[in-house]
Amino acid sequence: MRGLAVAALTMPPFPSRVHAEASGAGVESARWAAEFGLVTTTATARRLAQASPAELAGRACPDADSHRLRLLTDLVTWLFAFDDNCDDDGLGADPAQLSPLVVHLLDVLDLLGGPTPAGSLGAAGPFGAALHDLCRRAREVAPPALLLRFAGQLRDYLLALLWEAANRERDRVPGVAEYVRMRRFTGAVQPSFTLTDLAHGAFPVSGRLADPRLTALDTVAADLVCWCNDAFSYDKEHRLSRDGHNLTVAIARETGQDEQAALLATAERFNAGLRRYAELESVLLADGDPAVDRFAAARRCWIRGTYDWSLHAARYR
Repeated sequence: MRGLAVAALTMPPFPSRVHAEASGAGVESARWAAEFGLVTTTATARRLAQASPAELAGRACPDADSHRLRLLTDLVTWLFAFDDNCDDDGLGADPAQLSPLVVHLLDVLDLLGGPTPAGSLGAAGPFGAALHDLCRRAREVAPPALLLRFAGQLRDYLLALLWEAANRERDRVPGVAEYVRMRRFTGAVQPSFTLTDLAHGAFPVSGRLADPRLTALDTVAADLVCWCNDAFSYDKEHRLSRDGHNLTVAIARETGQDEQAALLATAERFNAGLRRYAELESVLLADGDPAVDRFAAARRCWIRGTYDWSLHAARYR
């Protein structure tokens, strides 16, 4: 099935690049994760290494300075480690257990990386302390509006995990439209985009951020990242579990198609999304706004970077 997905997906027509310091950032990020207690066993450290978070971050911002590359790498590391922790502890299928942790992490986000009252991070555990560190570092280098956007997007991500957990608890497969909408949040693509904007210096003025054309471009780019991930991960997920949180599963359940036809439908949705992205981008870039040019460049890097990373990452084999 993986071979079918690779053959059916259109390779994104953007340059394939990776940051020259990605490997070094990966070593430092692994040390950061260990120091905060995000990985505590050889097995969890190996699984995180197989995810290659530094390669994904390095492809998303191939020209960033080293500090901003590290910040994005650490965010991707945190996301992968948190996902693995939820799987290991069964939190991802138990909203009653996941909810208290989500609440504590929301409290951490409310601090926006600022000073922490005594004992305020203890209840959130290692993931709360590491999350606060990410917000603190973003606060030091990001404009206030970007920091607020980052924290709000992480809130959306955490709350969407409760939706996933409730579905798993009930063995529920969401419909395609519902899945596509919620996948934008559960994939944590938007906060990753925001730190990539920071790395690219992509700061469109506030009025442009409300431009429907810009938000449409952003949404299509996020969908492409998620659908690419779903296509590549489906084979392994299907072998190891019957989790309904994959576009291919949602399509198969809703349409009655077999898994091969549904996987091809996922690939075609991705390919159509690429065409739609090209149309939207050509209109926006015609305005000649350098900030919008950088904004689009960041999304192109994520789309192509996700495709290239997915070809090689051991996480989905």
